Amino acid sequence: MTGESTKLPERLGIAGSGVIACGLARLAARVTADRGEVTLWARSEASAERARAGTEGVEVVTDLDALAAATVVVECIAEDTAIKGSLLARLGELLPDEALLATTTSSLSVAKLAALSGRPDRFAGLHVFNPVEKMALVELAFGGNASAETRGRVLALCEALGKTAVEVPDVPGFVVNRLLFPYLFSAVRYMDEHGLEPEAVDDCMKLGAGHPMGPLALLDFVGLDVAVAIGDSIGAEVPERVRELVAQDKLGRKARAGFYTYE
Repeated sequence: MTGESTKLPERLGIAGSGVIACGLARLAARVTADRGEVTLWARSEASAERARAGTEGVEVVTDLDALAAATVVVECIAEDTAIKGSLLARLGELLPDEALLATTTSSLSVAKLAALSGRPDRFAGLHVFNPVEKMALVELAFGGNASAETRGRVLALCEALGKTAVEVPDVPGFVVNRLLFPYLFSAVRYMDEHGLEPEAVDDCMKLGAGHPMGPLALLDFVGLDVAVAIGDSIGAEVPERVRELVAQDKLGRKARAGFYTYE
């Protein structure tokens, strides 16, 4: 991106108030010259207040009906088909016929979520990466019923946000997570089998393989609960060490404890 303000090709609505939702909202607000073009919905006033603190230029609401004026709504809530499906069905009924729906799922079936939304021809998987403002890639996945217009509009939105969009198969984990998480989990097993500290494994992969972040630190950054959900969805063997940490509420950076302890 050049840093110059532009006009988004869509009026963007974001359903959710977590890290990905707020990152996407900040990015969209940064690239558009029209204040109020981005609306973020939070489930509670407490969540809305947290979102407002870090999303200048974004309208933050707790009334789902406020998203009705959006031409594209991106759902960014828990990685659970039933939870996502329930919200997508509500949005599918709320939005005008021409509006598009998208999900930021990293591992669930886009075709199934599209069907649950009630508008499978106007639905897309829009998998952005954390931190949203810095990571260039968007994995785009579509169900078999997605129209050519839907594909074109979603691609145009990604371009306006300064993202590189790559269309990927609608399979669990798409490309990145399907290849990445078996590697991350293998690092956990290797560490435990050989009695290594997390720092030793991470330093080797950073200094020897040129990785910007070691595998154990990356798992903490993603969230160990999220890692378990992704591992289960793609059929990867999740190490017991990871499940034990989750059971202890040591979820990584967001919980200030995981493989590492955070201040």
